[in-house]
Amino acid sequence: MSSISPFIFVIFGGDGNLSKKKLIPALYTLFKLQGLNEKSIILFHSLNPLEKIEMNNFIKNSLESFGTLQEEQYPLDRFLNKFINFSGDFNSPENFTHLNNLLCNIQDTLKEKWQIIFYLSIPPEFILPCLKIIEKIKYCENNEDKKLVIEKPFGNNLASAKFLNKELSKFFSEKEIYRIDHYLGKETVQNILFFRFGNSIFEPLWSREYVDHVEITISETIGIEKRGLFYEKNGILKDIIQNHALQLLALVAMEYPPNFQSDSIRDEKIKVFKSIKRFLTPEQIDENIILGQYDSGIVQGERVLSYREEENVESHSNTPTFFGGKFEIESWRWSGVPFYIRAGKRLKKKVTEIAIFFKNPPLNLFGKSCSQIAPNKIIFSIQPEEKIEIFVNMKYPGDKNYPHPIKLTFDYSSLENRLNLTAYERLILDIFKGDQSLFARQDGIELMWDIIDPLVSHFSNKFLDFPNYSSGTWGPKQRWNLYED
Repeated sequence: MSSISPFIFVIFGGDGNLSKKKLIPALYTLFKLQGLNEKSIILFHSLNPLEKIEMNNFIKNSLESFGTLQEEQYPLDRFLNKFINFSGDFNSPENFTHLNNLLCNIQDTLKEKWQIIFYLSIPPEFILPCLKIIEKIKYCENNEDKKLVIEKPFGNNLASAKFLNKELSKFFSEKEIYRIDHYLGKETVQNILFFRFGNSIFEPLWSREYVDHVEITISETIGIEKRGLFYEKNGILKDIIQNHALQLLALVAMEYPPNFQSDSIRDEKIKVFKSIKRFLTPEQIDENIILGQYDSGIVQGERVLSYREEENVESHSNTPTFFGGKFEIESWRWSGVPFYIRAGKRLKKKVTEIAIFFKNPPLNLFGKSCSQIAPNKIIFSIQPEEKIEIFVNMKYPGDKNYPHPIKLTFDYSSLENRLNLTAYERLILDIFKGDQSLFARQDGIELMWDIIDPLVSHFSNKFLDFPNYSSGTWGPKQRWNLYED
């Protein structure tokens, strides 16, 4: 980490919710760990002018509420001195005329190679106006490296994603664009590749010959949390399935890359997206996809509202908050193996995990006592706990022969002296290092929309009998006998 060059980190939307909850705490932690060049500067943008003391209070509140403010490890004043505030309305580019001078003045003080990161922590409607502002910046002679970081959603459908990617390419090359998906920064997600390709005992079993099915669960107990305007436009398909869920599926199903370089890994994920079997008829979609919307109910002992009672939600809204789907991958490795995805709001418990279920062994070897033998499975738990569990069968002690399931667990929390980075801390560090392995590429974004667009179109023209599951349950009645506790 000591080799990271000095940088200017420009947060457009610095006074926004994402900046407050994620970006500022992540930057503080990375400086605290001495992982970033001390000469670096952070430019803090706000729509409306802020006095220096107002910005400092915002940053302090961010660290107290969402960070680890421990002055004996990294003094607050030292961190605050790295921030310079500027303001401007995206629809008034003339308000940003001072930004270029500000950047050049900072660069003159660094007097060495440096990089500039533009982080668009802004609503989607401001992205294109912001790009127009960035376009007008004349970089100084010693600027070696510029990068753009953009949060999801990456477009609203395939057509808009293509348009957005086309616009991005006018100002940045693909190697300069970091499309961030925080799920990919979690340790357990990254460890899927190391677990598979770093252990010869597992990779040979990772195929249709031995795997019965795969379950991916992204379950939340919370509702939409005052995001009614966003959710009414997007729903669960665009919010979770198009990005997080399909990325997790690709990591499980991808072939081994020739090396661990970023494009090699992303190339293999692209092959998975291309191989996912498309639904060609409305009947195929209805047979393989279930949508739902939460009703009122009891979650963790408290009564909660239905989706239609949430703020900024239509009283007869048909926006889905639950997705259950069965996908197939048309490849030699996975032919005939179903991949089940479940995601939803207001479900029974908060959990994100990937479960690999293996086929049962022939039972005649053990006789009738093994008629109910539990399947072997590997579970990658991503949140709230980060761990890997392997379920195997052993003989139960005694004079009778019958199998007893046991669990072998690796828990990240059990490691001593580990560098415990959050997803955003890890991803921001990768941005500084220029490692794009955990970031989505243009062709991947468009392929994921190609998978989801037909589903959105189908259900937008279909009557949905909502709400169809109570809060605090596992969602609507399942077509498949899966998703048990």
